[in-house]
Order: sequence, then C-alpha cells, then structure tokens
Amino acid sequence: MSKIINVILSGGFGTRLWPLSTPDNPKQFLKIFGGKSLFQHTVLRNRGLVDRNMILTNENHYKIALEQINELNSEFDYKVLEPIPRNTAPAITLAALSVDENDILFVTPSDHMIADEEVYEECVSKAVGLAKDGFLTTFSIKPSYAETGYGYIEFQGNNVLSFREKPDAKTAKGFVESGNFYWNSGMFCFKAGIFLEEIKKYSPEIYEKSLKAYRNGIDEVSMKEVPEDSVDYAVFEKSDIIKTVPSSFKWDDLGNFDSLINYFTENDFGSNSLVKSIGGVDVNNCSALSSKRVIGVGLNDLNIIEAEDTILILPKGEGQLVKDLYKLQNRL
Repeated sequence: MSKIINVILSGGFGTRLWPLSTPDNPKQFLKIFGGKSLFQHTVLRNRGLVDRNMILTNENHYKIALEQINELNSEFDYKVLEPIPRNTAPAITLAALSVDENDILFVTPSDHMIADEEVYEECVSKAVGLAKDGFLTTFSIKPSYAETGYGYIEFQGNNVLSFREKPDAKTAKGFVESGNFYWNSGMFCFKAGIFLEEIKKYSPEIYEKSLKAYRNGIDEVSMKEVPEDSVDYAVFEKSDIIKTVPSSFKWDDLGNFDSLINYFTENDFGSNSLVKSIGGVDVNNCSALSSKRVIGVGLNDLNIIEAEDTILILPKGEGQLVKDLYKLQNRL
C-alpha cells in the first residue's frame, strides 16, 4: 500500500541569516520560536498528515536533526544524506529513488512557518489528491504584498500557466494586482515514480548521475558527477503535468533578517521572543534581535542583530545582501 512521506529539505546553511545562522548550527535548527526550531515546527505541523518522515540533509547536520526529531517523540523512517550539496533537483531525485514508485512525496522546506492549520490541511489534502491522479503539484501562496525576493506562479484554477523568476518592484506590484500570480512556496507533492519519469525526460543527466550515485551508496565521488540544478528549472518549468494548489494559509519564508524580524514583530513568543524595538532619542523604525536592551540616538530604519561573537547592523530592506557579507566575513 502506498504511503504519504514528508520529505523534509534541510540542506541549507542559511547564509542570509549569518551571523545568527552558521554552518555548524543553521537557521532551521535554531530554537528561537517558542523554544522550538523551524525544523521542529515543520515536523509537528505535518506529522498528522503523513505516514512517514524522510530527512534530506547533509552529513554534518544529520545528528542535529536526529536529536531534534527525537525530542518530539518522532523519528525518521528514511534518510538521504548528501556528502556535498547539489541543489534540490538531485536531492529530490535521490528521495524518489529511495521509496516505492507509488509512494507520495510531500516535499517541504524545513525553514518555513505556517499558520491557519485547517486551511493548510485542506490544501495538503487537495495536493495529495492531485498527486494520486498523476500530477506534479506545487503550492502557490496568495501574496500579502509585492515581494521581490520570491518567485511567482501564474495560474488559472489548478492549472499552471507560467513560472516567473524574482521580479523587480514594478513587476511584483503588477503580479499582486492581477490576482492570479501567487508566490512559489517551494513545497511540492507527487508520486515518486511520476517524478522520476519527468526528471528522466527533461533532465536526463541529473537522473542518470543521481541513479548511479544512489546505487553506489551516495558517496562524494559519485555526487560530484551530478549536475547542480533546482527542481524548478530541472522539472517543474518544463513538464506538462504540473498542477498547483492556490493557497491562502499564512506562510512565511524566513530567509533573511527582514522577514525574520517582521515575523517576530507580528507574532508573540512571550519571554522567548528575541526581537524588540530600539529605544532612545530620535530613533525611528529600528529593531534589535538581541537578548540585551538596545538604545541609540539618531537612528532610522535599521535592524541590529546580536550573535555570539558578532553584531550586525543592517538597513531595513537590505536583508538579501547578508549573503554577500557572509562570503566576505573572513576578510573583515
């Protein structure tokens, strides 16, 4: 009998949340959300909707993931450990190779926060239904503002008309106003065998090299041969069996400090909340992610982030640039 398997993508390092997120302890494992991590919240919201759990991560982070899922009295039924990262297309291919072809993979990133539980469960149920009918299914999220940091899905009903890359501000505003462009959530649902057929058709080298790596035991030598690509580029933007579930549940991709601080500002975690407004003289629209009181004089539109050995000062709206700063950190 086929199973519904939550494939938890947890291979990222969260470089846009450096120095809070580090390679040794990336953002999905930081226990700053009511005493739990984003990874743990992912497990908790999905475990009543699926039959099994699969972790898809790198070898260095598996121990953290195992400790955190055990704290929830849950377990991994499957694991795919990558010795080197090759992006989401090879990773999901390895996941699909690890299960029965009729099993349904519900693929979710481990660094999102989602509210509106009943609406979410309805959307997952619709996606599972479409997957059973042989479609590769995406979740498109109704935008609450014109975000330039997300990709968009143009749709009509459950039909995908186009995928659009991260737009400029004017284009994003037009997308939101049109009403039929939703955010691309990076969540997917499909039968394992159907996915393998499609990636073999549209990205045959990824399929063949991933299959070879799987048969060899997923070692570093064989994984280096696998081309890097995202699952959107490799399959979803090419296949003609794509459907989407337009979704209105509250969804936050906490990918940079702007989104993280906005999330904490809008949601009450009580004594566990690390974000506070900066006080002082002539201080406007400034926030601090810190365990200490932060005050100032003549400050405008800043985010200040305190980590163990670094304090980051960042203009609001420039969260995407932290990834570039991370690359330079050893020279600073």
